[in-house]
Amino acid sequence: MEAAKKHISMKSVLFKVLVYGLLLAGLLLILYPLYITVITAFKSPAESTQNFFAFPKSLYLENFKSVFKKANYLRYFMNSIFVTVVSVAVIMLLTPMCAYAISRNMKKKYFKFVYLYILAGLFVPFQALMVPLVNYTAALNLNNQFGLILLHVTFAAPQAVFLLVNYIRSVPQDLESAALIDGCTTFGAYWRIVLPLISPMLVTVLVLNAMWIWNDFQLSLMILNKSPDSWTLPLFQYNFKSQYTFDYNMAFASYLVAIVPIILVYIFAQRYIVDGLTQGAVKS
Repeated sequence: MEAAKKHISMKSVLFKVLVYGLLLAGLLLILYPLYITVITAFKSPAESTQNFFAFPKSLYLENFKSVFKKANYLRYFMNSIFVTVVSVAVIMLLTPMCAYAISRNMKKKYFKFVYLYILAGLFVPFQALMVPLVNYTAALNLNNQFGLILLHVTFAAPQAVFLLVNYIRSVPQDLESAALIDGCTTFGAYWRIVLPLISPMLVTVLVLNAMWIWNDFQLSLMILNKSPDSWTLPLFQYNFKSQYTFDYNMAFASYLVAIVPIILVYIFAQRYIVDGLTQGAVKS
């Protein structure tokens, strides 16, 4: 009996060692590129030539100054902010209203069809849409930031509506009924009752889409690559090279500046993301 217990205990220990070993390996795999980005951004070109992987001897800030002075970095930074803020604002305005209408009328065939039609967008591979998208945006003269924002909203809608519909359905309708009896309009009940109760999921949708849009490269490459003045940061970084040379230190400085805003957003909002993804499953 004791031998069996020891055997089980040994298996449990080995399992924990294996799990923590895999988690540690995954952590190192994620942190190592970040380490390379940070140390390279704070090195001089000469120091990088001597030892690319060594920690910098001092904080060399000329790379950041060069990025903003020589590369017109601020323009692309502001382009990314504009595209991200406007796209997220439109997503947060339209998708909760759409999800509310669907969730409260799910028994009606029309709303059920609309819901399934929107969800169908989750199952269409983006690669199947690339060529038609380029053709349509060119024909409609949408190869600009407005067209990019429109596509971001379109591709974000299926996931956002799916998350919000299921979350809103967990909110008791009795609260809205009481508000309507007290003289509140349907929009007033939605604005004053429903939106505050689904705020964790709203923040989840906001952060997930902000991260995706800020880092989006594929759509930007398809829509904005013709005009350098409208480039977002991922496009600028993709084209960050001269004809014969590539300044790694300056490039990594630009990468570091680009990831700081979205990391800060995620750090401040990660608690709401967890709440939004878990509360809907247990709320009664």
